[in-house]
Amino acid sequence: MRPPPHDTCTTLYPALHRYLKARMAESSLISTERRKELESVAAYASAKIGSGEPARLTFICTHNSRRSQIAQIWAQTMARFLGVPMISAFSGGTEVSAFDPRAVSALVRAGFRIERNSTGENPVYLVHPGAELSPVRAFSKTFLDPANPPDRFCAVLTCSDADRNCPAVYGADKRILIPYKDPRSSDGTDRETDIYDERCREISREMGWLFKRVGIA
Repeated sequence: MRPPPHDTCTTLYPALHRYLKARMAESSLISTERRKELESVAAYASAKIGSGEPARLTFICTHNSRRSQIAQIWAQTMARFLGVPMISAFSGGTEVSAFDPRAVSALVRAGFRIERNSTGENPVYLVHPGAELSPVRAFSKTFLDPANPPDRFCAVLTCSDADRNCPAVYGADKRILIPYKDPRSSDGTDRETDIYDERCREISREMGWLFKRVGIA
């Protein structure tokens, strides 16, 4: 049986723990239409885990700079928080840019501790959910990058542009569209911080709802 959340998240940073609990209490904000697609991902993960295989989820958007990165990080963190084993979350784009600093800042405000691990136009960030937990290594890449699984994964498209521009995701067992509004539209405005925080909450909330429904024997 799945261990209760308090047994699996004791090493999360306290602020992140509180943030996750708050998001789990907001399930009423998730529409029926969204729940159908999230259930599809949960069913995929349940089937994989039930057969003794890891459930590998690759979140894909155009530039792998905001939504897909945030989704990867929240998926991995929520799986840990809820005690769901054998979950590996990845992300990629149809082209390479960089992990946007505004998205990085939103995750820091949520309770992660993030360090920049390299220099250059496309730096690597280490996203730490807790002092005793391994970080997520985050940087912009295509979904075909060697850092991502080449096959036997579920492709979760987090933007409609990537869905249109990526008619085939080679190696994927399943392809599911769960689009999020791009917070980039707020860049440079007085609502920038609010919009990035809003998107961060939305993705976290939906990943929590999803993993709560992953069946574990």
